[in-house]
Amino acid sequence: MNRVARFLDSDLWWSFRTSPVAVASALVALVCILGAVLAPWLAPHNVLDLASVDLMDAFKPPFTEAGWTLGSDDQGRDVLSAIMFGGRTSLLVGICAVLFSTVVGVTLGLTAGYLGGTVDALLMRMADVQLTFPAFLVALLVDGIARAALPQEVHERIALGVVVFAIGISTWPQIARTVRGSTLVERNKEYVLAARVIGLGNLRIMATHVLPNVLGPVLVIATLNLGLAIITEATLSFLGVGVPPTQPSLGTLIRIGNDFLMSGEWWIAIFPGIALVAMVLSVNLLGDWLRDALNPRLR
Repeated sequence: MNRVARFLDSDLWWSFRTSPVAVASALVALVCILGAVLAPWLAPHNVLDLASVDLMDAFKPPFTEAGWTLGSDDQGRDVLSAIMFGGRTSLLVGICAVLFSTVVGVTLGLTAGYLGGTVDALLMRMADVQLTFPAFLVALLVDGIARAALPQEVHERIALGVVVFAIGISTWPQIARTVRGSTLVERNKEYVLAARVIGLGNLRIMATHVLPNVLGPVLVIATLNLGLAIITEATLSFLGVGVPPTQPSLGTLIRIGNDFLMSGEWWIAIFPGIALVAMVLSVNLLGDWLRDALNPRLR
């Protein structure tokens, strides 16, 4: 309770509740997250159960029949239910990819900044080389290598993990360089020198002394990278190289709807596109607010 009271009395909470954009973005993000997480219980139809799909229900227009609020697609699946299940996949891939890239980036950036010398030069040159390529192209390359190296049935079983790895490995350099810069400042401060004097090892100093003091900027970058990861997954799925077609994501739904956009069935692509925009925009606006709230120069 004391921690909750301190948080409610903090500058961060005051900044949040006095920012209409942050509050609205948080509400939209909360609706998207709850709709995705609770999809098996809240969705009107279970689009993952192929036995419940009837082709006679295909191409139902939105807002015309009860139970089909946003209409149905070419296979007779409820678009609203497909968006909820697809958002679940997109969020899962985005969160896992951000966690993976954050762990890799923080570990390598902390190591490079604290040890310095050859280790620092080697790791940062690797980051510089990767930063010359757009993150999407790196993710596309990693996914293509996995498809070529693995048998089709094996790739289908681990396709979700491959996409998470492809997106995560493409975004670690930004985090690593940020952590390295903060570590270069922290490693020469008195508390680190005192830890060395009493005989603590480098690993313990990095984990328990330096790491907590460099995580502020990482939190902001991770929040912004979540929106980027969701967009990257949607783009890969739109191109047909993301998650399997049997596991719907927002990008897959938009790709399916794109085939019928010019024939009048606009809702199949438009509503998943709106859901994707709302999800990514709310996350990015929260990231922008968090960046400003944690910046001491703006207080």
